[in-house]
Amino acid sequence: MNQASRIDDYLSDFLRFLAIDKGLSQNTIANYELDLKKFFRFCQIQNMDLLSQIDTDLVRLFIASLNKAGYAASTAARILSSLRAFFHFLMVEGVVSKNPMALIESPKKARTLPHSLSMAEVEAILAAPNTDTKFGIRDRAMFETLYATGLRVSELANLSLGDLHLDLRFIQTLGKGNKERMVPLGEEAVFWIEKYLDQVRDGWLPKAGSDYLFLTQRGKAFTRQGIWKTLNKYVSLAGIQKKVSPHVLRHSFATHILENGADLRLVQELLGHENISTTQIYTHISHYRLQEVYRKSFPGA
Repeated sequence: MNQASRIDDYLSDFLRFLAIDKGLSQNTIANYELDLKKFFRFCQIQNMDLLSQIDTDLVRLFIASLNKAGYAASTAARILSSLRAFFHFLMVEGVVSKNPMALIESPKKARTLPHSLSMAEVEAILAAPNTDTKFGIRDRAMFETLYATGLRVSELANLSLGDLHLDLRFIQTLGKGNKERMVPLGEEAVFWIEKYLDQVRDGWLPKAGSDYLFLTQRGKAFTRQGIWKTLNKYVSLAGIQKKVSPHVLRHSFATHILENGADLRLVQELLGHENISTTQIYTHISHYRLQEVYRKSFPGA
């Protein structure tokens, strides 16, 4: 049996293993097959026997070829994952004695910049609720709070009356790992929260009462999905075509205060990041936005 026939047989066995033992979908199995055949073709070009001559150096050469061909890091990582699974299968079946993938690390995925909004876009969203209605007053208060504090959507949903310190213009919240932090409130957020408390909330309280700050008309706490859906209604009313989630407002909050001179450590504290490296991504956003403004405004850019 020649090399190509043996490889085809082992590939068929592996794909059956994925389908029967692992229960993977046909689409997933097809991706495994395409990934592995890319490697097989590479080995043929190099005139290397897949079962006896493949080593770590050849795999690294294959990775370099993927990079040269312009494959995204995420795609290269998926192909290498397919190779790991295949060679592990061959090891278990006793077909090969050494695993060439043992010392291979997956390429690091490029870190994408969080999407954020301009100040004008945020202002348009905040101005979208009809504040002649109770719903509009509540929603304006809710999203003013979200943007002014950079809270996570779950933190906003779980805010209670006891978390409010309007006289001091602060709120307190429990973040990840049940870590408490204090976050300042701006004048606009305080104004709309007080208006909501004075004119709306008491009329929606259930008979049993509720400690949650922001309530639905039925007196229940908001869900994450409910906040998301409500926000998207105002994004549409504001005429913004971008996809906007509550987390985008959090990103926008961080970006805007950095652009206005806030210290990175302060932003870390406000967002509740345990590690400063998580916060540093926002410096890249600010630099990127600065470059965009420069390119648009400077004729020789």
